[in-house]
Amino acid sequence: MRIPHGLQDEFPDEAKLISRLGRTNYLFRRIATQYDDTNRQIYRIESGEEPTTDEFLEQLKKKRLKLKDKIAGIFLTFERRM
Repeated sequence: MRIPHGLQDEFPDEAKLISRLGRTNYLFRRIATQYDDTNRQIYRIESGEEPTTDEFLEQLKKKRLKLKDKIAGIFLTFERRM
């Protein structure tokens, strides 16, 4: 099953960089794991598998967005070095 909003979906032009940083960069790997965990939790809630409040779901969506922004910042840092 494919979960929407995965990193490959959100950053389709960065597939190679995602793969490389996932293998070589601890900070990226840690943030990407947090992003994936949060994204999976949002998916479970939205699909009805995990009931919760609308407020909690909104908090999770904001967290996912902040993590996505951090990941985009890491990409910019590494692209400048190339």
